[in-house]
Amino acid sequence: MVEIYKNLFIGNQDDYEGKVRTQANWAVVHACKEPYHRQALGYGGRGAPKDHPEYLVAKRENESRIILNLVDVDNPDWVSPIIIDEAIQFIKRNLESGKNVLVHCNQGMSRSAGIGLLYLATQGLFRGKSFEVAENKYRESIYPEYNPSQGIRGYIIRNWDKYSQEELIS
Repeated sequence: MVEIYKNLFIGNQDDYEGKVRTQANWAVVHACKEPYHRQALGYGGRGAPKDHPEYLVAKRENESRIILNLVDVDNPDWVSPIIIDEAIQFIKRNLESGKNVLVHCNQGMSRSAGIGLLYLATQGLFRGKSFEVAENKYRESIYPEYNPSQGIRGYIIRNWDKYSQEELIS
């Protein structure tokens, strides 16, 4: 678990289960379908029912946890901007309320790390920087475990200007 911004941590499933789960004053983004989204909605089979109101994002514990229906994919078309934007907004709200925030996926390298990079971009840390320059800085000096899937990385590349050059998503 690495603090990438004041009170914002990126980590893996073990960090959540072993360090954060039972602690007060934490908000959590579960950036992984398995096992959290599946458990929250209680579905079997390959995926959540597409008509379920929490198909993309489930909110729990008075919105101190959000659970994303997000998988590591090779195709960026399968990464929903609704999911990513909801995660960014959740982080912002909870940091502003004084909570620590953990964004985690199973291994802490792709989905959570990518959301962390995008959140930093919304805070102006990479304003005016190309994606490649920002990605290198993030990997070299902020979060060395960053190793996104082709889908997550492709989503970030496609949407870099939205997050890095526009005002923070409200």
